[in-house]
Amino acid sequence: MARKRPAPFSLRLTFEQRARLEADAAGMSLSAYIHSRLFDPNNPPPKRRSKTPVKDHQALAQVLAMLGQSRLSSNVNQLAKSANSGSLPVTPDTEAALLAAAAEIQDMRRLLMTALNLELEP
Repeated sequence: MARKRPAPFSLRLTFEQRARLEADAAGMSLSAYIHSRLFDPNNPPPKRRSKTPVKDHQALAQVLAMLGQSRLSSNVNQLAKSANSGSLPVTPDTEAALLAAAAEIQDMRRLLMTALNLELEP
């Protein structure tokens, strides 16, 4: 027999209390913020989602254009098939092509992370 979920909990707040709660939550859902503060007050609250996730529309357009012009997905699929069948010759040209592709992917990742206002890992 399926378990029933408990009924939602309702809490009435004054306008001032709600405004303070929303300010303290700073972009988090009120539910997530209340849960974090009530049940786990010693840990920092979960990361907040930005109301405007795209920081740099031009960088995002640039990386999307790079992806559109590349044959990256097709080439990676062909490499995977060749590697799985054992027919991928490992020559200096192959190694150079793979390193170039990896560098392009890193550039795209960096641009996406910047455009989405996310921190790059060191």
